[in-house]
Amino acid sequence: MPRRYAEIYPSLPLLSSDDMVHVSAAALMSVRYFRAEPDTMPEEVFAEHHVLLNLCETPHRVQNWRGGELRDFMFEKDEIIVTPAGLRSGWRWFGTSDVIVVTLDPKKVERFALHELGLVLTHQQFADLPQFQDADLCAAGVMLRDALETDDLSSGVMFEAMSRMFLVKLLQKYGQQQAEDLALSARFTSEHYKRVLSFIRERLDQTISVEELAQEAGMSASHFARVFKETVGETPMQYVLAYRIEQAIGMMRDPKRPLGEIAISCGFADQAHFSRSFKQVTGQTPRQYRAA
Repeated sequence: MPRRYAEIYPSLPLLSSDDMVHVSAAALMSVRYFRAEPDTMPEEVFAEHHVLLNLCETPHRVQNWRGGELRDFMFEKDEIIVTPAGLRSGWRWFGTSDVIVVTLDPKKVERFALHELGLVLTHQQFADLPQFQDADLCAAGVMLRDALETDDLSSGVMFEAMSRMFLVKLLQKYGQQQAEDLALSARFTSEHYKRVLSFIRERLDQTISVEELAQEAGMSASHFARVFKETVGETPMQYVLAYRIEQAIGMMRDPKRPLGEIAISCGFADQAHFSRSFKQVTGQTPRQYRAA
């Protein structure tokens, strides 16, 4: 059974976002900062993607077992190694490590890429990027680490902002070309998806039909419904409902905003309809979710 990266690392992190109490970004990613003497990590299959950012000024030798193959190399400053969820990997490092490890929930990252960037990620997305150098992305990682220094409201706000910036940088720079060129179905591309998402955003407070979405994509309703599910993994109406609930959750962070107003803003007929739909998706009523 896949394990979490934090369960395997041979030393405790000096800083960890798991300890923060003021952030919601932890649902999407975890950030841990390590300094560890030469050691090993056994080969494991992880449930998360993990992104390893090297801050060490002095290059040091690293061995990485990745999908049954051994990579033996000098690990340079500002180099990044990405290991996708589900790929067996193990490590041995011969110098003192100075690394930030960002772990990402695969399903939530896919949804973030779809909703925020209009990118359709593939299962191969991170597997095709085993190692690269990027000082800019490492600098964004350092800002994430620095936001962990103190656990107060201001650092929580900073961590939220930096986590989004880091993920956007990672996906836009290293996911954009593959996502645009790829048709997960030869008939439904990222450009189709962007048009559909834009239509949903602009009409969030209105009734939306499969026929309208299909027209926006330039397809028949039956063809659109089939290729949309093949690509995104949900029916168009399941997707619209999930998107409405996500937007409602964001609005609910304002404790003064009435639930009835949120319901109408997100396209629900009334508060009762909103409550039923919200519980269907999250397992809680809006009042229970807000109270928690």
